[in-house]
Amino acid sequence: MKWSNGRRDALVLSSSGGYRRVVFDCDVVVVGAGASGLRAADDLRRGGARVVVLEARDRVGGRTWSREQDGARFDVGGQWLGPTQRRARALAAELGLALFPTHTAGAKLVETDRVSRFRAPIPLLSVGNSVALASALVRARLARRRVDPAAPQATPDAAALDARSLADWMDGFMRDPDARGLLTAATRVVFGADPAEISLLYFLFYLSAAGGLLPLIDVKGGAQQDRFVGGAQGLSLGLAARLGDALRLGAPVERLVQDADGVTVHVGGQVAVSVRTRRVVLALPPPLTARIACEPAWPAARASLVDAMPMGATTKCLAFYDRAFWREAGLSGEAVSTRGPIAVTFDNTSADGKVPCLVAFIVGGPARELRRRAPDERRSEVLAALARLFGPVAAQPTAYIEQDWHDEPWSGGCPVAVFAPGRFAAAADTLRAPVGRIHFAGTETATEWAGYIEGALAAGERVAREVLRVS
Repeated sequence: MKWSNGRRDALVLSSSGGYRRVVFDCDVVVVGAGASGLRAADDLRRGGARVVVLEARDRVGGRTWSREQDGARFDVGGQWLGPTQRRARALAAELGLALFPTHTAGAKLVETDRVSRFRAPIPLLSVGNSVALASALVRARLARRRVDPAAPQATPDAAALDARSLADWMDGFMRDPDARGLLTAATRVVFGADPAEISLLYFLFYLSAAGGLLPLIDVKGGAQQDRFVGGAQGLSLGLAARLGDALRLGAPVERLVQDADGVTVHVGGQVAVSVRTRRVVLALPPPLTARIACEPAWPAARASLVDAMPMGATTKCLAFYDRAFWREAGLSGEAVSTRGPIAVTFDNTSADGKVPCLVAFIVGGPARELRRRAPDERRSEVLAALARLFGPVAAQPTAYIEQDWHDEPWSGGCPVAVFAPGRFAAAADTLRAPVGRIHFAGTETATEWAGYIEGALAAGERVAREVLRVS
């Protein structure tokens, strides 16, 4: 493959502190400096392309964001790695990022009309509850095996499966209210959406891309098995360090103008620059891509992703304490609640054990509802829920962090964009299909571990191969 010798000028700071508007040439502009965009940029550079990465935020990492608390790093976005997430594990090793296992020693808690302890992978509270949950696991395993994650629209009866919601599927066999509440809590955490808001075909695709339901929700052997000592954002920080001045922060892309020879990328914010490039990679959540004006206009199928695939709703709450009292009581810190507003909790203590922490997730409908409350009221409700689970001491943290991903304008939600019932089968191809010289990455476009850091890296690798092949 040969790239032409195009001209590229550096951005120059003006005396006012902003950037002088210039126009320069490159081979590929990558929009979005999360793990997917940065992986794509790194692979493209290795393939000989001259790359510029534009990021609207003042940081890299996308839906991963690690913040310091009491001398340790904690994630307010994505944070875990599972044993089968080979790309993310390999990149962590390459960058020298240390991992440690999520704390699991001790009993788990489940809250229905009361709080109970359990040690099995899933809470088995009664005969009816056990039968319903076992049936859900078997049915999900059999159904998802029919779905090829690379071509879910080719699944037999794809349209019929897509027309149903996950809630419709649960209605067919899940009569036990506790079992239904537990599965609802689990799926809310995975998707940031309620079962009625999720296409059944998309649910089965998601399971297939991860190897099943248990790998999505388990700790040991599952997606929550390991954590980063220095935070998951370290993956993006490590990739970004290789880019040097090819990475520009505070550079929101506003408009793309395509013609026969390339794409002109118009950037706002402080950067205020126009970039001329052969190809563009949009490494953004699909609903956000349609916010960027495009000339010629976006195809209807692409534009429709805004309402076909809304972002999940997730508020992540971290409560810090002077001691890990739950461990002293023989508890792992893992809990699931059908009462709310919390859906699940985990022990989130620092790797050295010096900064005890519980992390709680408010997701789906409860996250949207709690968002309407004042910050102090939200905090009180979260701490009251933790106190019901772990005792009164849980209501007295030494520090508290709340991250509502709806408030992040360049994400719009978390952890993933979710296809509504009836919208996935017809749009599955749209996620990855280029629009002229514009290509698409992001974890939602992955066919392995979609929605996770692993999926983001897989999508970045795929789009880099795609661009190098056609250029």
